[in-house]
Amino acid sequence: MRPRLRPRISRPMHEVRGVVSAELEAVNTVIVEQLKSDVEMVENVGQYIVDGGGKRLRPTLVLLCAAAIDQTNEAQIHFAAVVEFIHTATLLHDDVVDVSELRRGRPTANSQFGNAPSVLVGDFLYTRAFQLMVALNNHQLLKMMADTTNTIAAGEVLQLIRAGDPKTTEAQYYEVIDRKTAVLFAAACQGAGLLAKADETLHQKLYRYGQNVGIAFQLVDDLLDYEGDPQVTGKNVGDDLAEGKPTLPLIHVMREGDPVQSQLVRDAIHARDRSRLDEVVAAVRTCGSLDYTRAAAERCRQQALDALDGLDSNPARDALASLADLAVRRSA
Repeated sequence: MRPRLRPRISRPMHEVRGVVSAELEAVNTVIVEQLKSDVEMVENVGQYIVDGGGKRLRPTLVLLCAAAIDQTNEAQIHFAAVVEFIHTATLLHDDVVDVSELRRGRPTANSQFGNAPSVLVGDFLYTRAFQLMVALNNHQLLKMMADTTNTIAAGEVLQLIRAGDPKTTEAQYYEVIDRKTAVLFAAACQGAGLLAKADETLHQKLYRYGQNVGIAFQLVDDLLDYEGDPQVTGKNVGDDLAEGKPTLPLIHVMREGDPVQSQLVRDAIHARDRSRLDEVVAAVRTCGSLDYTRAAAERCRQQALDALDGLDSNPARDALASLADLAVRRSA
């Protein structure tokens, strides 16, 4: 029997954010305040990051989960800032490791200021996040976020180890994206439940919702590396290939493509070479690898919506459903 398909939700992102717009403004205020430092370089890099904008997706998840269970308060706003600080710290470190030059359509912080300032300001953001968490005085939340941050770091190391390795399996790929990306989505949602002192069943539902949205988000991110518009995504096509990342579209080609297609992708991953990007893109299209990846993201969307079953219907809960859909059908 084929899995039941849920109808797609069509609310645009600005409407989703609109449900918690006042709270998101408060989060931005906290971020700006907490970036203040008597060290000029910290403020310079920090301000550059803030000016770069971004989706603020993870703070939005915190606030929507809090609103869905009618527990929006100042503590949730500060926790949303914590999650954004941790996310931003990972981006600063990622861009150094990946030698990235473009993010959100403009030079990365490491391109603008250098690798050392980017790494050290990333460390500042991590530690600032934990200072804010200590002030929340919730030991269960603090432990969960300490575990989450450690898991993200381990995921980054796994990704580094598997870069350039065409023998990476689909299961190993999912292990990386679960640790590196999905775990922070999950923690953002579960953390809202922990702060609200929700029962175990409820905050586990929130965790599963966030985890599946996070996996879907990363799957689509990997998809866009081969069919996205750089003017929309804000990054270069083929960056993952140049970094030797064996993402799901490539793993599918190596498994399902003919010998020539499979070898083409294996060689490109091993050499971390995008000089034959056009041929690789043709292979992922011909083999149905983009459709395969999109279908995997769609399954995660359905699982995310399943996790919302049992939550009372309200604008925030409906916005969470819309956000799961947007994670799959986004173009940036």
